[in-house]
Amino acid sequence: MSTAPLVGYAAMLEQFHPTEVIDLARHAEANGFSGVMAADHFQPWTPQQGQASFVWNVLSALGQVTAGGLGTGVTAPTFRWHPAVVAQASATLAAMYPGRHWLGIGSGEALNEHVVGRYWPEAPERINRMFEAVDIIKKLFAASLKGEDVKHEGAFYRMESTRLWTMPERAPEILIGTAGPVTARRAGRTVDGIVTEEATRERLANLLQRFDEGRRESGRGAGRRVLRLHLSWAPTDEEATRNAMTEWPTAAMPFGKSDIRSPFEFEQLARLVRPGDFAGRMLVSSDPDAHRAHIQSFLDLGFDQVYLHNVGRNQRDWIDVFARDVLPALHR
Repeated sequence: MSTAPLVGYAAMLEQFHPTEVIDLARHAEANGFSGVMAADHFQPWTPQQGQASFVWNVLSALGQVTAGGLGTGVTAPTFRWHPAVVAQASATLAAMYPGRHWLGIGSGEALNEHVVGRYWPEAPERINRMFEAVDIIKKLFAASLKGEDVKHEGAFYRMESTRLWTMPERAPEILIGTAGPVTARRAGRTVDGIVTEEATRERLANLLQRFDEGRRESGRGAGRRVLRLHLSWAPTDEEATRNAMTEWPTAAMPFGKSDIRSPFEFEQLARLVRPGDFAGRMLVSSDPDAHRAHIQSFLDLGFDQVYLHNVGRNQRDWIDVFARDVLPALHR
């Protein structure tokens, strides 16, 4: 028997002032969206987007005006943050809103992490840093729930003996943000779930398979699978294309973006983007049914929850149209 899937609202702190984000998330939940996720950005992708508010402040406020999940999708406890600080922020949010918060963790992007002026390593080191950070956070959660101190000394981080003094009754789930199958398998052995973004169905199916392999290797049950899906909907195809080109040209860039340091560099690269470059990378369409089929294809792959981000500024109109024409037709 099919059931209604969990389709959440991806709040883009890169595009909207935090008070507007709060109003939009409240409107989305009132119209059938379930849960909200927001990424930890120090800068927007492009100057046009224009915002970059502090994710923990916004999530705390969102908890007051919504009732669904609250996810970081994602934060990087590797350069700007010591893992212990991220653990404290996450534990506090989970204590404020029991059972609602999940902690999405990534290996970081230079756009956000370079601002502290540290050396920016290659991807393998960044991934190893991420998993050591996860180890520290898990240690802190486990020890603090037992009322004990814990310490850590590893390849990248040190933490002297301490605990988290404010804890929820149950530690929040930890999800790893990744698009790589090797990291997905390692995540399956290590954490509670994965969060990723749109790719080809074959690539995502392989990602989920490798995550499941890791779960089985560690003797654990099924983990959580979350997808953030960027899209561009507007009343006409022309407007949807214009919104994509203006607000989210990065979706059409066919290369890794982790080493680019400035929104102004992305702005220069965006001048090379053409409307046809979005094909296969982000759906740009005025047809709600095309978006419904697109979202459904990812649910059919096995994702537990999909968070939607419409790249245009037409958020309320998009929420209303999808609440009427898209969300009710989705199923698991």
